[in-house]
Amino acid sequence: MDPAPATPRWNLERPYLTGRFHQVCPYRILPALPPQHPSQEPRTLWQEAKAAAAAQGPGSKSFSLDSFSRGAGAGTGSVIGSFAVSVQELLVIDDLLSALVGIEGRYISIKRVRGKEGYVVFQIDSSMDLALQELTRRIFPLCEDYVLVSQFVESRSHFKNGLVNHALAAALRAFLLDYQAMVAQLEHQFRLGRLSVQGLWFFCQRMMSSLNALAVLVEKATSNNTNGSATLNLLQSQAKAMGGDSAVRSLLEKMTEYASGAYLRMLERWVYEGVIDDPYGEFFIAENKSLQKESLTQDYDAKYWQQRYSLKEGIPSFLTNVAAMILTTGKYLNVMRECGHNVQVSLSDNSKLMSFGSNHQYLECIKSAYDFASGELLTLMKDKYDLIGKLRSLKRYLLLDQGDFLVHFMDIAREELTKKPEEISAEKLQSLLDIALRSTAAASDPSHEELICCVERSSLLKKLATLKDLDCAYPADKLAAADVDQSMQLSITGLETFCLSNKVQWPLSLVISRKALTKYQLIFRLLFHCKHVSRQLCAAWQIQQVFRSVKILGTPILRSSILCRSMLKFVNSLLHYLTFEVLEPNWHLMHDRLQTARSIDEVIQIHDFFLQKCLKECLLLSPELLVKVEKLKGLCLQYATSIQLLMPSIDVTNSENTSKSVKSRSRINKSQDRDQQLKLASENVVMSESILKFEAAFNSELQSLAPTLSNSSHAEPYLTHLAQCILGVRIDQ
Repeated sequence: MDPAPATPRWNLERPYLTGRFHQVCPYRILPALPPQHPSQEPRTLWQEAKAAAAAQGPGSKSFSLDSFSRGAGAGTGSVIGSFAVSVQELLVIDDLLSALVGIEGRYISIKRVRGKEGYVVFQIDSSMDLALQELTRRIFPLCEDYVLVSQFVESRSHFKNGLVNHALAAALRAFLLDYQAMVAQLEHQFRLGRLSVQGLWFFCQRMMSSLNALAVLVEKATSNNTNGSATLNLLQSQAKAMGGDSAVRSLLEKMTEYASGAYLRMLERWVYEGVIDDPYGEFFIAENKSLQKESLTQDYDAKYWQQRYSLKEGIPSFLTNVAAMILTTGKYLNVMRECGHNVQVSLSDNSKLMSFGSNHQYLECIKSAYDFASGELLTLMKDKYDLIGKLRSLKRYLLLDQGDFLVHFMDIAREELTKKPEEISAEKLQSLLDIALRSTAAASDPSHEELICCVERSSLLKKLATLKDLDCAYPADKLAAADVDQSMQLSITGLETFCLSNKVQWPLSLVISRKALTKYQLIFRLLFHCKHVSRQLCAAWQIQQVFRSVKILGTPILRSSILCRSMLKFVNSLLHYLTFEVLEPNWHLMHDRLQTARSIDEVIQIHDFFLQKCLKECLLLSPELLVKVEKLKGLCLQYATSIQLLMPSIDVTNSENTSKSVKSRSRINKSQDRDQQLKLASENVVMSESILKFEAAFNSELQSLAPTLSNSSHAEPYLTHLAQCILGVRIDQ
């Protein structure tokens, strides 16, 4: 916002160009008038003054209106009480006409109130006739109110006070012009000799209440230093407080209408163009230009959508109920302008925001503008930028809806993924991912080119502990401790930290922000690791198939085979639950709700709800259960690794190669040798102890998971499905 222009120096150095300073107006002192004879005709004040002047004798100056003009050279030591009452009345009327426009006279003085700028007190010469003093003091409040309002008009016309105060000052200035016209008419009557103090008091009655109401208004505005919406709220509250005086209330409502004109023009530009035209910071919507749209794809805690445009304090009372709608309307128009899609709400005579009267027409205009901007942006997002297609792409790749590319990728990237995270080359992984995508059905999908390989530096549990906004019900320190225990048994590799990301362009980043992508990645890491554990168990299972030709009843090999099947059942059941009990139904529910969404805010809300629900039902927001599941997966992975290390690498291919290299041996001898090796392997003590150890640990962890699921399923019904999938038990909801 540009600073307000400075007030010109001449406006401060030449105060007599304004009414802030009041000149003293001396008057000629008239002699006392002789008493009027009862039989004479009633005479006007001027006639009596002329008669008194003539009675002074031939040496006195003739009487004229100029005798009462300013600067006539009156004596400095005289007091008004030395004149006749009729002359006193003439003198006080002339002084009052000056006081009514803020100028002190010969016998009426102005005293400024110390410490209060613009406040003055009018005082009368105490020697004046008491009846005239009483009538004169009744008119003083009108004079003081005029000075106060006039001072407000001058001070609030400076640039720094804002457009609303400028408009209010202009309206008050117009009112003061009418008031000054009244004073001019009274002075004309005075010059014609038709005005008395009583008549002056009578004619001022009409202005007393109106000017007093304005004085109270400007007094409160000055003491609180109001501007913008605060001034409008003050005007409205003062108008409501004058419910018993229809004329004053009508005046204040008219002032409110004038003052709100500039504010409504700002509002009109915002809701119809998405532009903040607020040179003095009065509008109730603030713009934070330091927040850029690029932060949505870079910063997890990006507040662009919430804080680029936000509501300020001091919303006008007549806009309080629709402030959020007004803010959103302009935000939608700004998004379209950022996209290069210039759009402006079609204006008509009925859509002009000229006033906020009791018919609430302005509310209908705001609602129409909101509906237009919301529908236009939603159509743009769905049609031009294919929002639904982008969400399908995220489901296909980050939620593993299409898994053939992942199998191929895990095969060709196995060597790289088994390294430590800091040793992995992201560029190499990206090239291997591109090969896997082009070699599978994903090649026909143009969105596969937007996939990006990422390698985190921490495990899934540690990552969850760092995201404070996920509302985990388990302390972060316990999560980290559980993760440390696991990492001591199994070092972290790229298989535990690998994840995919996606390129998201503006304006889709409003819906698919960095935070939303992070939630997708958390789910992907859980699914990817489950796939890895399942593949390792399948490899261990294949190694054990060579023992089928040997009698393994009662041997550890049989126990290992049973244990491997149990582990495979657990992991595959977990994958089935995550995919078909959580992700699929929730995604279809989100998809159906998106079809009926009416605004981008509703789309964002639906999408965030989908991600939050998926995170919760995937146990990522239930760390106590997640720690147990991770321990079970860790045991499965350790078991599969041990089987591949401890069992001999005897397979059909090796035995065939051996038979080719040793052609002299008969097929029967080779079979006998092979059976002998298998028998010895099945009786291996180290392998037997390892299998028994893994079996005990796995069964113990699985049994400890059952009561936890059972207890929690009463509050969370989705845990019932999880228990049915991975434990094979039925828990009543």
